[in-house]
Amino acid sequence: MAQFTVNATRFDPYKNFKFRVKWDGRYVAGISKVSALKRSTEMVEHREGGDPSTTRKSPGKTKYEAVTLERGVTHDLEFERWANKVWNFGAGLGQEVSLKDFRKDISIEVYNEAGQKVLAYNLFRCWVSEYQSLPDLDASANAIAIQTIKLENEGWERDLSVPEPSEPTFTEPA
Repeated sequence: MAQFTVNATRFDPYKNFKFRVKWDGRYVAGISKVSALKRSTEMVEHREGGDPSTTRKSPGKTKYEAVTLERGVTHDLEFERWANKVWNFGAGLGQEVSLKDFRKDISIEVYNEAGQKVLAYNLFRCWVSEYQSLPDLDASANAIAIQTIKLENEGWERDLSVPEPSEPTFTEPA
């Protein structure tokens, strides 16, 4: 297990606007929003016959929420290629789904203001359950066209090999 040293000079928490997403060994271009990583564990109540009239509580099944990725529409095909592995309309009988490689492990990396990687989370056995290739189009709007995928996953964990960086300092010119 990695040993962490505390950066005693850092007072501010990390911001949420510097991040990158990686799958298949490379960064995916243009992702502008990633939903929260969230898990919940069901509670199981039980009591024994000789207990007082109160119940005991134990953890039950743990569920990992889906993660949504958003990015502006471009010619990059990464979202569409992955979504098509789950269901490729018109591919022909028996070729609509790629059971071999429709799941991917992905990594979400968070960076500090100086562009140093400070946190990373690995998500396991992800697959695309929803794909939005185009948003509502509106000739009166002034907005970016956003593409979305929703990733089901079977768990995530923090990458403890990412150390807290020594933050840069600027020196005064002589």
